Amino acid sequence: MKKYLKNIEKQIAHNQGKNLFLKSNRVALRFADETKRSLSALHTLTAEEEEILIHYSADKALEEFCRINQYFSFNSHVKEELRSLYREIFTSIKQNKESIESLEKRHFENLKEWLLKSNPFAEKLYAEQEAAIIPVACSEYSEQLQISLLQIDMNTLVAPVLDIGCGKKGALVNYLNERGFETYGLDRFSLLAKNTINTDWLEYDYGIERWGTIISNLGFSNHFMHQNLRDDGNYLDYATKYMEILRSLKTGGKFHYAPDLPFIEKYLDPLQYQVENHDVGEFGYKTSVIQRLR
Repeated sequence: MKKYLKNIEKQIAHNQGKNLFLKSNRVALRFADETKRSLSALHTLTAEEEEILIHYSADKALEEFCRINQYFSFNSHVKEELRSLYREIFTSIKQNKESIESLEKRHFENLKEWLLKSNPFAEKLYAEQEAAIIPVACSEYSEQLQISLLQIDMNTLVAPVLDIGCGKKGALVNYLNERGFETYGLDRFSLLAKNTINTDWLEYDYGIERWGTIISNLGFSNHFMHQNLRDDGNYLDYATKYMEILRSLKTGGKFHYAPDLPFIEKYLDPLQYQVENHDVGEFGYKTSVIQRLR
């Protein structure tokens, strides 16, 4: 199995950064030679082993899509549709009724249709771009920088703490736990830190009056702003989830996030929520701290 898992990683790397919407065939997406050599042995896998490879293939593909553009959004239903695409290609390979060239062409066309269905803005964004796509940066910041940017006072920080979009390393989650604050993180990709949850922030149940502090640095609010600016954006779901996050705070609890969201913050009930905005100098945006009053 290790050989197959490694091969999947190499296959993703083989097409890394290539434009799925490129109309020219100059840099068409292809199966790597090593992938082609390993396909003939797929029939030796058990059903359980094949399912592991299907899930791994889909997970690695999702990571690559979001490496290219952090604003791509994939809910549970969309993820299952992607796994179905990989089940289909695995089945077709084992049936051995068509050429590898035909299989790979159909597979990448299916991937493009799947991405368009879930993120229709992708075609507008990439149809006229070059063969190699420049990723939309998504970085993990040091714990000290996040604490500074998000206006977190370690002397008054109230647990339990939730970091929305904590990143694979969960640096701030680890940092706060090591200092005695009960802290959890959630992110949509596989995580390396303890006390982290692998889920989409739009699908997570934040609860009611559950958290003392919620934080999100260039995560939830950044994506909310992006959705609000797009003609086809999912801003209503983000607005609904934003209010759910605020209701999940205990009385006196705070939601620290950047960038700020003036288009929704101005509608918050001042009897229920206190809004503070802080300039963060050279970064060109503000940090918001929303405190639940009652």
